[in-house]
Amino acid sequence: MTNQNRFQDENLILSNFYQEVLVVCPSCAKKAIAKVNFETKTARLFCTSCGYNKETTTAISNGTINTAANHYFQAELWLQTPFKNEIFWAYNDKHLEYLECYISATIREHKDRTGFTLLEKLPKFYHEAKNREGLLKIIAKLKNK
Repeated sequence: MTNQNRFQDENLILSNFYQEVLVVCPSCAKKAIAKVNFETKTARLFCTSCGYNKETTTAISNGTINTAANHYFQAELWLQTPFKNEIFWAYNDKHLEYLECYISATIREHKDRTGFTLLEKLPKFYHEAKNREGLLKIIAKLKNK
């Protein structure tokens, strides 16, 4: 990503953003953080507003599940909002920034596509130029949430 008008796809996949996810605190409904450590097979959700703190294992009877940190707690994403008949969402600030760079770009460059990258898996409305202005307004609001 070099400038605001040109986007160079980094071929990131959704799992690049799994380890730290901003969520709605199940206790006070303010912003909390869910983190997962795949090496220790643990996940933790904590809230700096109310002190809510919960830890769980990611291990299951036949191994482990590597998924986004919020899934281990069934926690609602903090960075989500309706857009037309869809839901715009991001796991964390880095994910939101990556989406913003992509959506704001008028020139989008892709190399070595695999069919599995984050951008290739996005719903159609993320890609459409007619939605650019509306999505960028949503991103600005989510950044200040």
